[in-house]
Amino acid sequence: MQVKILFIGDIVGDPGMRAVRSLLPHISYEQEIDFVISNGENAYNGSGLTPDLAEQLLSYGVNAITLGDHCWRRAEIAKLMKKRQDILRPANYPDEGAGIGHTVIRLDSLPPIAVIDLVGRVFMHPVDCPFHAADAALEAIGDAARIIIVDMHAEATSEKQAMGRYLDGKVSAVIGTHTHVPTADERILPGGTAFICDVGMTGPHESIIGRRIEPVIRKLTTEMPAPFNVAAGDIRLNGAILTVDSETGLAGSIQRLAVELES
Repeated sequence: MQVKILFIGDIVGDPGMRAVRSLLPHISYEQEIDFVISNGENAYNGSGLTPDLAEQLLSYGVNAITLGDHCWRRAEIAKLMKKRQDILRPANYPDEGAGIGHTVIRLDSLPPIAVIDLVGRVFMHPVDCPFHAADAALEAIGDAARIIIVDMHAEATSEKQAMGRYLDGKVSAVIGTHTHVPTADERILPGGTAFICDVGMTGPHESIIGRRIEPVIRKLTTEMPAPFNVAAGDIRLNGAILTVDSETGLAGSIQRLAVELES
């Protein structure tokens, strides 16, 4: 059985939420999508996720939400994360923190699908080793799922590529998030794992990684503080569509996706 999975890149603010609400039903129908994963750590005004927004994303047809370095920026999400198995924080965050770093989701008519959430260390806050965390997650998943999708939320392309090579043949896909800029390096690695450094963002692209252009430039040229409010123009959904063999857990294809929300 070939399973078709859509991974939606970082959702940024209200524009990103509107893009998912408006575009996901059409994409899922047209592309015959079986399962949807999205990184939602920027859904609340560009930084963090609230319980209401998480519930909205799940109601739109998202089956699993991954987070990253802003996962607890909105403290109220922690309570919901303790209750749900479909909202993930990075697996290499401390065990004492709220939530889980990997899960296995079972839907009717589909084989079990595992999702692992990792955050990088290069140019980011110091955390536990994502490679060791990936090993621990795979050991915990065991035989519970052959299809395994990894969100590698990291800044450095080298670290993302290293994770792809490290997990090649062990997981179905390593999908990079965090930079909000889609890369053109999607491929199937030699061991059968789909890989891309970054799927981009879902939100306003008339922006600097989702934020209004003028304040960002003002901050960079003057070092004076400026509010980095979410932009509004040229809203697009960025992501990737994967096909995975349910028997082997290996990927057959990966295709970048960019769909514009008509104004």
